[in-house]
Amino acid sequence: MDAPPAAGICKIKKEFILPEQERKLNLDHVSEKDKANLEEPEPVDPEDNDNDEDLDDDVKSDAGEPQVKKIKISKKKLKGQNKKRGRTFAPDRSHELCDFLLQAQDGQELPTCFRKRCTNCHDIEEYLKKKPEDIGPVCTNFEKTGKCPRGLACRFGKQHITESGRNVINQAKLDEYNNKGPSVKNQFSKDVQWALRKRNYDFNLAEKLIDSYDKDAIHMTPDELFTFLKRPNKKTFGNVTDEDIVKLRTKEKKVIDWKDKLYLSPLTTVGNLPFRRICKEFGADVTCGEMALCSSLLKGMPQEWALLKRHHTEDIFGVQLCANNPYVLTKCGQMIEKECEVDFVDLNLGCPIEWVFRKGGGSGLLLRPKILESCVRNLSDILTIPLTVKTRTGAYKDENIAHELAPKFRDWGASLLTIHGRSREQRYTKSADWAYIGQVARAASPMPVFGCGDVLSYEDYNQYRKLAPEVQGVMIGRGALIKPWIFTEIKQARLWDISSNERLDMLKTYADYGLEHWGSDSRGVESTRRFMLEWLSFLYRYVPVGLLERPPQKINDRPPFFRGRNELETLMASPAASDWIKISEMLLGKVPEGFKFIPKHKANSYQ
Repeated sequence: MDAPPAAGICKIKKEFILPEQERKLNLDHVSEKDKANLEEPEPVDPEDNDNDEDLDDDVKSDAGEPQVKKIKISKKKLKGQNKKRGRTFAPDRSHELCDFLLQAQDGQELPTCFRKRCTNCHDIEEYLKKKPEDIGPVCTNFEKTGKCPRGLACRFGKQHITESGRNVINQAKLDEYNNKGPSVKNQFSKDVQWALRKRNYDFNLAEKLIDSYDKDAIHMTPDELFTFLKRPNKKTFGNVTDEDIVKLRTKEKKVIDWKDKLYLSPLTTVGNLPFRRICKEFGADVTCGEMALCSSLLKGMPQEWALLKRHHTEDIFGVQLCANNPYVLTKCGQMIEKECEVDFVDLNLGCPIEWVFRKGGGSGLLLRPKILESCVRNLSDILTIPLTVKTRTGAYKDENIAHELAPKFRDWGASLLTIHGRSREQRYTKSADWAYIGQVARAASPMPVFGCGDVLSYEDYNQYRKLAPEVQGVMIGRGALIKPWIFTEIKQARLWDISSNERLDMLKTYADYGLEHWGSDSRGVESTRRFMLEWLSFLYRYVPVGLLERPPQKINDRPPFFRGRNELETLMASPAASDWIKISEMLLGKVPEGFKFIPKHKANSYQ
């Protein structure tokens, strides 16, 4: 009888194992300047192979957040990201066609560009001569809607660009598409953006609500608070009555049935709208947008507001907010309630990113109980939709506090608690503590609690639900990145030995969704490629069921080098970024000159 595999090792059938190789950074698509900035990779610990908590977008700014006292944290360097990897691709804007000319059609007078300092090309014939060769003959956007938003700049333009260099619109199909309503909701209004940037957006209600909480009120029960806010000397403003700033009773809020739902974790960078569409098709019940910084939303930053977009197939959809004080959080709650179509708002209390933690946001709020209480109470009060909270066991590995906070979250107005079974300090270095998740669920009752951590198969799902029978549902993060079909597996209670061709078809669908979301011009193609490569840095970790000696695969077990059952399966199992680029070129054409890619997470950067 064979001995059980060593801890942290994924057992592969002998005929598929390849000789071990040294894992090195892949620098095929890295400039010399960036090579000089890169740090040497650290040895890989089998139990520290993921470090994926840093699923943040490193271009975000914390400017605008009020300064708070810095929280003391360990001086040990936190691993997980290649922070100096540089930009993936910087296009030459002078070779881009001016937006005013993108939709030039036969028989119509060419529009005039009114920008005084426009640096884009204004000669259509000259632009088309220099335009890169088309990637494919079929434009996904034109096929679906009858009009390509990128017009003459589309890299699949043969289908809708005439020989004379003009764009074609299928008006009948476009009218039919428009009559169905928008497929993507929560588009950022220019009026809202202008009001935020000019600082004249009306936040009166949020400001009055925050002011209503004094030293005594913050500790009151909902009934006591109601009486407090209705006191005779309570001032009102304009036509807004006291009732407008009184906490909504739970029965007055929208109710969501959370029972036995599969919840796709809000994954920053990789949890974009095209990826969420893929997971919805595989059976995810609940989806949530990527973590959005309240300070950036209040400044009207388009890239931050883009995180709130919702596809019409996302039937239970929420947005996740991160802030370090109740003022910006409550204002964002009011704004989202008014401007967006969402089913719930999630408060991030689990983000372990160092600069967020130091500013007192994310998991840093767990160490600021008074501010935390004010954040949850005020945000819950301003919303008519459910407020959910996602947190960790605590900030430090030896100080679990979630079971103490859970009943407080319930009393402060939260409708759902999701508990990730690790502390901020543990990152992903230890297995999730599902026994403790069960303890938190008991403490929070009757508020529903979801568990999160280490689910990569339906067997994991069943095992953890038995360990914590009190939880009402499960949130899945890394498991969905490694194998998005996990939702189908759980619902059908089976292991799916998905073929490499089926996985390539999934990536082809993702590429189509990406071109629809980011655009089909050169910038849109490279944005789609970038996010696909980031996803491939997780997707390659999947070990096909047919290659395993003891299925199912465990999320923290690292396999030896292995080959697949065919060339495509072998390519998809490669840990080399150059091979991920080859896969992207099969779907999005050759990478442009000057393209470079280094995976965001160091643990994924070994070849």
